[in-house]
Amino acid sequence: MLASIEKTPLTIFREMKLFIIVWVGQLIASIGSSITAFALDVWVYEQTGSVTQFALITLSNTLPLILLAPVAGLLVDRWDRRWTMILSDLFATLAIVAIAALFIIGRLEVWHIYLANTFGAIFMAFQIPAFIASITLLVPKQHLGRANGMLSFMNGTARLVAPPLGGILLGMISLQGIIVLHLTTVFLSIILLLMVQFPKSSAPVVAIEESSFLKETTYGLTYLLARPGLLGVLIISAYSLFLVGCVQVITIPLVLSFAPVTVLGTILSLFGVAILAGGLLIGIWGGLERNMNTIYGCMLLTGVFLVVAGLQASIFVFIVGIFLFFLIRPIIASSTQAIFQAKVEPLVQGRVFSIKGAIEAVGLPLGYITIGPLAEKVFEPLMATDGLLAGSIGQIIGVGTGRGMGLLCIIMGVLTISATCITYFSPRLRLVEDELPDVIDEVAIAAISTSDIL
Repeated sequence: MLASIEKTPLTIFREMKLFIIVWVGQLIASIGSSITAFALDVWVYEQTGSVTQFALITLSNTLPLILLAPVAGLLVDRWDRRWTMILSDLFATLAIVAIAALFIIGRLEVWHIYLANTFGAIFMAFQIPAFIASITLLVPKQHLGRANGMLSFMNGTARLVAPPLGGILLGMISLQGIIVLHLTTVFLSIILLLMVQFPKSSAPVVAIEESSFLKETTYGLTYLLARPGLLGVLIISAYSLFLVGCVQVITIPLVLSFAPVTVLGTILSLFGVAILAGGLLIGIWGGLERNMNTIYGCMLLTGVFLVVAGLQASIFVFIVGIFLFFLIRPIIASSTQAIFQAKVEPLVQGRVFSIKGAIEAVGLPLGYITIGPLAEKVFEPLMATDGLLAGSIGQIIGVGTGRGMGLLCIIMGVLTISATCITYFSPRLRLVEDELPDVIDEVAIAAISTSDIL
């Protein structure tokens, strides 16, 4: 009877109430910032007409996250995480305020956008690991899967809502109105953070042999190298993001090879729905008791869905395969994050999670720069009507425009299935949840139920 009571939605809400309050604020801020990012992307493209300059926006947003990861992680572990989130949000908004002022006086230029994005990303390098590292203080172990699923749901919602809503708002309130909306959402999230008090961790500080700055900033990487199971989980997560980058690069040209451009926007929106649904699914379900089983199963399905997506020059087959690919991506992300949250000591999570985020962040652009040239220079010519593979593989999956990219999907799928099967035989990875003890601070978790909302 007690077990059934503990599993009721009301009980789950009570155990996760502090996280839910913080999550709502971050969801609101994420939607506001995503709408602003979309509006600035459109402005840059309209001003320049250059895809290259458009792509540099992504670089200015991600490079600081990678470069600052070691230092940011160290400071996040030393600082109060709630105030780190609050101050990071406040300082990041200064760049948006500057953009609004320049736009109003008619002096806004493209390089201002790059500079503002870089400035904001510097503070996000502190805000993101502080938020993720706070989850183990706000959520009991049994709800980590749900919490991480809610994060995926948050990201999927922002990705789905921002383009259509941003397009509507650009016509209604212009760029300066969108920036005002952005600032409003950020201040709402800060208000919610000020309303709660994060439980304090009483876990012992992990000993570090040498207290030099270099030693401490590289501690996250040293920590992972000493735990090959966790490092293996991280490699799987980074590889999953690499596949996402690959799929994103080939989606547009592959779809346009057998469908009109009017269909493309609808397909991209469907993939956003898939991410949203996947986050919602894992948020409600919570995942399997053993997260590694979830990861192995989802990675196998990832390979199968990629193979399906590339088999035929059919828009329906491609949509189904890639929709399912994006549907299970949040489940993989949630399960890997849950393992890290359960196995990494709370007082060093900032350092470890910053390195984790930096390594994962490399996977996405690596997919961009790898798969594009391969598709254009190698596989598309091989699968042309008179290509070298037209008489062999071409007889099975077809030939012509887009079939080289289809073959790439199949190869990525086969490699993913093979790699997943091979890694299953690594005991350090397969048994990581058994060999590494849970380090979630039960004292702090107990405090969650008694913490007051300020």
